[in-house]
Amino acid sequence: MSGERICAGCAAVLSARTLACPSCARLVHQTELEELARRAGEAEARQDFGAALEAWRRALELLPPSTRQRAAIQAKVVELSGRVESKPAKKPVPKWLASMGVVGALVWKSKFVLAFVLTKGKFVLLGLTKWKTALSMLLSLGVYWNLWGWPFALGFVLSMYVHEMGHVAALRRYGIRASAPMFIPGFGAFVRLEQHLATVIEDARVGIAGPWWGLGAALVAYGLFLATGAPIYAGIARAGAWLNLFNLVPIWQLDGGRAFASLTRKQRTLAAAGIGLAWLATGETLFVLLLGGAVYQCFRAAQTAEPDRRGLAYYLGVMGAHGALLFVQVPGVNAPGL
Repeated sequence: MSGERICAGCAAVLSARTLACPSCARLVHQTELEELARRAGEAEARQDFGAALEAWRRALELLPPSTRQRAAIQAKVVELSGRVESKPAKKPVPKWLASMGVVGALVWKSKFVLAFVLTKGKFVLLGLTKWKTALSMLLSLGVYWNLWGWPFALGFVLSMYVHEMGHVAALRRYGIRASAPMFIPGFGAFVRLEQHLATVIEDARVGIAGPWWGLGAALVAYGLFLATGAPIYAGIARAGAWLNLFNLVPIWQLDGGRAFASLTRKQRTLAAAGIGLAWLATGETLFVLLLGGAVYQCFRAAQTAEPDRRGLAYYLGVMGAHGALLFVQVPGVNAPGL
């Protein structure tokens, strides 16, 4: 039959989905598993934890459930996932640049800024090479074009795209395979995970990454407004901020709900207090929805007893930054969420 294979250990005939030979217990993908283990070890040695996690997650798909090997690799994935956020030691400024004082320090910093811009810029463009992403973006652009005209529609769709690529970047960081962004005209966009998340920290970081990248897109639009004075850029910045704030509502599978997954009850209470202050400061009614979701989460059982201080800071920081963008005045432009 199609898809059948022969066991390398005992020559038994195996179905396409068999992971271990029922006769001799040999792992069907033994050779590939050994190669994945080698790649993971090399990646971990050079502190490329994302690549190591990618290899180990692939290995999990090739192992039968309830085996010691699978349990050991799952534990390894959890361990490496916790090391993803560890920052490598900063390289010292070369002596010849240090001798130049402030000028040398600026040159050294600009090197990393340029590298960051080029790397992230290349990654952002990567999604546009996927025909399904490009086609669904064009369809969404057509819907919003009819509503607001093409300049605003283009900026709004690009803001959503950058938001979704933030999720993709975070998933890659944890070695998790996922689809490129897909747009649903009139409803938004999404990224489909092709592998499971291992910890609540992973879930929280992947969730909050979208609004963080969306904040970057909104700030770029606002920068263009300051440079050109064109009201359309202020409208895009403010609408992008409103869109990201909506995603920060801490309910269901919205980004805010996933960000709250790693917070203790005490931290959720602190987040709710921060949202309340933002509501008082801005008068934006959307914060009422965020506050309602946060209060609801305060009465739910927390998934962890360990405080996630970084997660709380991420949520409050991105929520507050978007709240500040709502103060942007848009001369003569009526955009959604304004």
